[in-house]
Amino acid sequence: MQDPRERALAKLLVGYSVDIKPKENCLIQAIDVPVTMVEELVAAVYEAGGYPQVSLGSIRIERAMAAGCSDQSLQVWADCDAYRMRKMDAYIGIRGVKNTRETSDIPDQYSLYHKLYMDPVHHKIRVPHTKWVVLRYPTEIMAFQANMSTRAFEDYFYRVTSEVDYVAMAKAMEKAKTFIDQADKVHIIAKGTDIEFSIKGMGSVPCAGKMNIPDGEIYTCPVRDSVNGKITYNTPSTYNGHCYTDVSFTFSNGKIIEATADDNVLVNAVLDTDEGSRYIGEFALGCNPEINFAMDNTLFDEKIGGSIHFTPGNAYEDCDNGNRSAVHWDLVQIQTPAYGGGEIWIDGELIRKDGLFVHESFVELNFGKTSF
Repeated sequence: MQDPRERALAKLLVGYSVDIKPKENCLIQAIDVPVTMVEELVAAVYEAGGYPQVSLGSIRIERAMAAGCSDQSLQVWADCDAYRMRKMDAYIGIRGVKNTRETSDIPDQYSLYHKLYMDPVHHKIRVPHTKWVVLRYPTEIMAFQANMSTRAFEDYFYRVTSEVDYVAMAKAMEKAKTFIDQADKVHIIAKGTDIEFSIKGMGSVPCAGKMNIPDGEIYTCPVRDSVNGKITYNTPSTYNGHCYTDVSFTFSNGKIIEATADDNVLVNAVLDTDEGSRYIGEFALGCNPEINFAMDNTLFDEKIGGSIHFTPGNAYEDCDNGNRSAVHWDLVQIQTPAYGGGEIWIDGELIRKDGLFVHESFVELNFGKTSF
């Protein structure tokens, strides 16, 4: 049966996130998502005067395509989908999580898929040249990850996605953006972490429902060769089918020179994907206080109020240090007291302590969705 909340979510995605205008083309890519949700998205695009295009798939088909792929097969696949993506004005990517380990037995092939398909089609066309938004659809696996019943997780999902006042959130981010845009030196201190870098001239992008749902982050980018020190992440992160824990990086002049995790071989294999995968492409402050626990789902975890993510790999062109990579791995460190605390200093001023913003340019981001 259709959940009536699907319609509200579809209207948010189409009318606000990608803001479809009459005669604009919108690709809806749905992976393991109920037909009812896709129907609501199609209807919402038509109601906005746009032209929907639909791609239906599943993670098992994606795995099958990657498992037997070659450079040549990926080139044809990428060429076809790149042609379609160039025709689009907007993109909505919605994925239901069925099995987070589905690609765990093909790490090399899945890495090749990211390099020769995802990078040219999504990193180089979709991200810089379309209005886009990506999200997950609530599933039993996600409820398990969140340690909730399915019904409770569905209620939580819709509360932190389609019931948020993103316009008010964007307003609350304005002072923080002004501060970050003029900033230079960043110093982060936490358990297993003492790291410094520059963000001078990088600018920043407040994220309030336009590219991710749920949302709530402000991202910028380190000057590529400025990162020095060590960072230890305290949340699990599944990448290419493996759930990584205890990830720690040591940097020298921007480059990750030492990497450890629960599996040192696998984590270094990811970082050896290409030259850019050992450099950082994004630094972001998570600031959605309605999301306050980790569940090994990047689109939720990276928005946790009191968190940061410090991302090896590709930089976005709207906050660009020139780093290019097939990898973009949003690894999260939570700095609330329950996770060990931490401090963020920018140009010698304390911005956040133990997950709570203390600087006047950021304090409005401490409040919940009803207070934005």
